[in-house]
Amino acid sequence: MKTGQAQSPTRRALAAVLCAALFALLTALVVARHGTPYALDESWHQWSVEHRPAVVVAFARGITATGSGPVPYVCAVGAGLVAGRGTRGRVLTAAGALGFLVLVQAVRHAVLYGVARPRPPVADWAALATGFAFPSGHATTSAIVAGLLAWAAWRTATPATARFCWALAACWAIAVGLSRIYLGVHWPTDVLGGWLYALTWLTAAGAVAAAKRV
Repeated sequence: MKTGQAQSPTRRALAAVLCAALFALLTALVVARHGTPYALDESWHQWSVEHRPAVVVAFARGITATGSGPVPYVCAVGAGLVAGRGTRGRVLTAAGALGFLVLVQAVRHAVLYGVARPRPPVADWAALATGFAFPSGHATTSAIVAGLLAWAAWRTATPATARFCWALAACWAIAVGLSRIYLGVHWPTDVLGGWLYALTWLTAAGAVAAAKRV
């Protein structure tokens, strides 16, 4: 085994540990205040409430709608179908991608109910929302799916096309997360928590995949 080959899984594992540590730290900070928002949360939330032209709100609602419901799950299956090789391989990879997303969501719900952080005041909402706030489900889901789509592009496309797809997927995930803040249904730290949580899973999966290739 070459040294360069050994470093890749190690680096990916370290990235996963770092993301997990940051998520654990943020979760501890949220729990320590019993869900009470921080000054940054309140200032971003207040700005969002005070700057809501109708056209921007409509656009944000459209973006946020893609981060939940059937769209992410269809995209996850699509990523698996693209990334797989051969008929059987495509079906198995699609099932694996879907199963990965479902597993991430199941664990997220355990964290969600364990932390039980209230959302911002209902009077400030510009979109419908249910359940607790931390970590954001839309931010988590879109980030995981963006990772799956980027992985599919990396497996099948040219480097230039793959980089373009990565950038596009990342921009979509970021837009979904920011839309949740703008629409007043999440505190910024909820969205940050969703991103860190998703990155923990994605980097861990990347580390496992890299280790198998060594």
